[in-house]
Amino acid sequence: ARDGGAPRTRGSRAVSRADAGRYVCRATNKHGSAVRSVVVTVEYEPSIGETGCPARRLWVEGTPAELACAASGNPPPRVACAKLGDGQDPSPVSPNVTRAHAGTYQCRATNTHGSALRNVTVAVEYSPAAVSLRVLPSANVSRGASFSVECRAEGLPTPTYGWALPPAPNLRFAADNRSVAVAAAAAANRGLYTCTATNRHGRRAGSVMVRVDESRLALLASLGSLGAVTAVGLAAAGGYYLKSTACKKGEYNVRDAEGSSEAACLHRQRRDRGEVYGIQLTQP
Repeated sequence: ARDGGAPRTRGSRAVSRADAGRYVCRATNKHGSAVRSVVVTVEYEPSIGETGCPARRLWVEGTPAELACAASGNPPPRVACAKLGDGQDPSPVSPNVTRAHAGTYQCRATNTHGSALRNVTVAVEYSPAAVSLRVLPSANVSRGASFSVECRAEGLPTPTYGWALPPAPNLRFAADNRSVAVAAAAAANRGLYTCTATNRHGRRAGSVMVRVDESRLALLASLGSLGAVTAVGLAAAGGYYLKSTACKKGEYNVRDAEGSSEAACLHRQRRDRGEVYGIQLTQP
């Protein structure tokens, strides 16, 4: 009889794991009895379940790289895990977790009665890295033009974004806060634009300098002033031309008439230090 159980007669049946345990054998005749205990073990092939070997693992970059899987079996099985595609190498070279550790691993449990396989997917989380900023269309912005600054960063979980910007009222942030748009750039928009990417493992920042160029306005102002001076000069020249041709009425084209045979006379007058040339034209 099994220790603590009901007596069992002799017979044959398939062995199960439940048959393992201590048995008490008692022999009896009219002269007495004899007792002996027997310990029965049941051997069986390995199996790997979710409890001892979860199908999904989450590792953090920089922590020790270790993939442990527990398997049942008798004799106790040997368990080895290898990343699929890496042959029999159980993990990348680094003893600490890197992003290269992410992927699918196959764990094999083996004993004298057989083997069992189980795939495990490993994801690696890491703090934000490689923060980059891009100014579109350019970091050199003309006053009154529009531009945007975009921020990108690697990280798992996906980072959130924060900004440190020159104080200005004409800023508009994207829904995910990854970019900021500026309309009608002014002097208040020039300066350092800093983006900080953050997740539960850390944070990292990047910066870019934006310059608002007012030289084009200055050039336009200069051209405007030059245009006014030129107009005054042309008006004065036109006055002299009209004066020199006051004897004739009609419309004349100075550019077309210069050096043409239509000029009735060409005379030179001295006025102060320079010489003034006058062209008297015939009416076409």
